[in-house]
Amino acid sequence: MAKRSAGLLIYHRSDGDIRVLLVHPGGPFWAKKDDGAWSIPKGLVGEDEDELAAAQRETEEELGLKVEGPFERLGDYRQPGGKIVVAWSAETRTGIDVATIKSNIFTMEWPPRSGSMKEFPEVDRAGWFSLPEAEVKILAGQRPMLTDLLAQLNGA
Repeated sequence: MAKRSAGLLIYHRSDGDIRVLLVHPGGPFWAKKDDGAWSIPKGLVGEDEDELAAAQRETEEELGLKVEGPFERLGDYRQPGGKIVVAWSAETRTGIDVATIKSNIFTMEWPPRSGSMKEFPEVDRAGWFSLPEAEVKILAGQRPMLTDLLAQLNGA
C-alpha cells in the first residue's frame, strides 16, 4: 500500500484574487531549489490516524500555528514517487503572516558521511502566491490541487 500524506491548501481572497500559502522545504537538498520545489504544508499520516487530523497536525508543525476550518476535501493526489497526498482546502480570512512561521526541526548527517549531525527546519520559509505564481512554484505532483481548488471555489 502506498504511503499517505495529508495536508492543507490554505488560501485567502485579496482584491478579487485567490492567493495560496505554500511552504519551501528546509535542509541542504532544497536550499538552492525554488521553482517546482514548494508544497502545501503536509506530512505522513500515522497508523490509524484520521487523515484530516494528520493534515491539521502537520500544518501546525510546519507553520507553528493552528489553522481553523472549515475544511473541504480536495482529493487524493498520487505523487511521482507513488505516495498519495490527501488534501483539504481551508480559507483564512485574516491571512497568515509568513514572516512569523516557526517550523519543527529535523536532524541529519551533514555533509554526508561526515559523522556530523546538523539540525534543519522542516520548512525554511512560506509564501503567499497567486494561482499562476503557484503553478510555477509548487511540486509537479501537487499542481492538480490548484485546479481542483479553483473548481471547488467556482462550485463545480
